Amino acid sequence: MENDVVVVENNEAVVQTKKSMKLTTAEMTTIGLMIAVLLVMSFTPLGYFHTLGLDISLMMIPVGIGAMIIGPKAGLLLGFVFGATSFYQALTGASAFSAMMMNINPFYTFLVCIPTRMLMGWLTGMIFLGVKKIDRTNTVCYFIGGFFAAFLNTVFFMGMLLLCFWNTDFIQEINATLGNLNPLLFVAAFVGVNGLLEMPSSCIVGGFISKALSKAIHKRR
Repeated sequence: MENDVVVVENNEAVVQTKKSMKLTTAEMTTIGLMIAVLLVMSFTPLGYFHTLGLDISLMMIPVGIGAMIIGPKAGLLLGFVFGATSFYQALTGASAFSAMMMNINPFYTFLVCIPTRMLMGWLTGMIFLGVKKIDRTNTVCYFIGGFFAAFLNTVFFMGMLLLCFWNTDFIQEINATLGNLNPLLFVAAFVGVNGLLEMPSSCIVGGFISKALSKAIHKRR
């Protein structure tokens, strides 16, 4: 922070880093709001709808919104909050699937829950910035970002799950009920309904909300 400066623009406090990136009070407020939304969602079915298998979740939507309207670093922070709530679910046994992973290996469960969500948040912001540069409508990029928030969440979570737990009796017993599939087909079969619900929801809801919030925040700069 030694190279950071605080300036005032239009009566609004701004934190400016040595890389000339500015975080306005409106953006800081939005990050706080998204964290609050994530914490509230984590205790409702909107956050984690518990099933006998993987939980169905919409927690990636606030992460994607923050990553798009504020930036990849906000996505990284919000992804950490998302991951922390997921790890808490495993610790408390609120999620039967995560609790079983915790019983097998707590460290691997940490890797499945937290770094994957942080990477998802950061990459969602990066993909959004890349698409926005070529999106003449300045609208499609928000829906693409919303989609990738859910898509990357699934890819990273399942990828780390297979890397850490594929050879355990727990996963192999599940795979046996699916017909002893190879890892790729196992992911497709196991994610199934979750993906059909999460990805369209994140794309549509995340796209509309992030576009609206972006206008409200950045018109004040």
